Amino acid sequence: MKKKLTRWDLAEMKTKGEQVAWVTAYDFPTASFAEQAGMDMILVGDSMGMVVFGYDGTVPVTMEQCLMICKAVRSGAPNTWVIGDMPFMSYHVSPEQAVENAGRFIKEAAMDCIKLEGGVRVSAQIRKIVDAGILVMGHIGLTPQSSAALGGFKAQGRDVASARAVIEDALAVQEAGAFAMLVEGVPQEVTTFIAQKCHIPVYGIGAGLCDGQVQVVGDLLGLFTAFSPKFAKKYADLAQIETEAFKKYIDEVKNKAYPASEHMYPLKKGEDEALQKLFEEYAG
Repeated sequence: MKKKLTRWDLAEMKTKGEQVAWVTAYDFPTASFAEQAGMDMILVGDSMGMVVFGYDGTVPVTMEQCLMICKAVRSGAPNTWVIGDMPFMSYHVSPEQAVENAGRFIKEAAMDCIKLEGGVRVSAQIRKIVDAGILVMGHIGLTPQSSAALGGFKAQGRDVASARAVIEDALAVQEAGAFAMLVEGVPQEVTTFIAQKCHIPVYGIGAGLCDGQVQVVGDLLGLFTAFSPKFAKKYADLAQIETEAFKKYIDEVKNKAYPASEHMYPLKKGEDEALQKLFEEYAG
């Protein structure tokens, strides 16, 4: 049986220079496949907005949607560290609101920790959640929930002023008590500095090498075709496989090739004559 990692295992992996591999998942089968493959962590990301619900972004995602999907993923991966992603406006109003909603991820969906976006501006929320005994992973750099304020889905830290802001966010997240952080859409040089400066694990998505990597499962498996981020790497093309399978199924149904005899349930032996009489009874 796969052993679930702990926060101390993750900290030790950073010390040893051992990379952490994780991926998003939004359903029971994907989570179970990730666990069987030996994935270190799974993120139930608010990217479900685009990948699962077909939204234009992550902003419309609700707490109830997140919790429902977190429960399914936990069922599929009981022995994997699973992160619940706090959606837009679930922690922005006040530290008290943040604690209440973070607690729901732990109490109702059995998450191992929560993740929220922002650095300096959400340090009070991080501190309050940590004080409540809940592990927090920060998320800095390109933060999709605030993409409108950032001028779109644009990389951050590409000039000195922006890099300073990202570094300040990283230090604020660590100081507030987060056990780890995710850096998104930031140049390698900035990410390397943050990973070396911070004693907590620093993971990346579109941020170059650091203490580990996460990808959105739709990008990794070639399931999400609306757009492909620069940093995404496709390890399979399941969209094409699924489309071809659907086409073949449609063709066989239209041509009455499916179902064939092997897909049908046979009568019990000796029932043919009695069944024919039953038909005749109703036909008459």
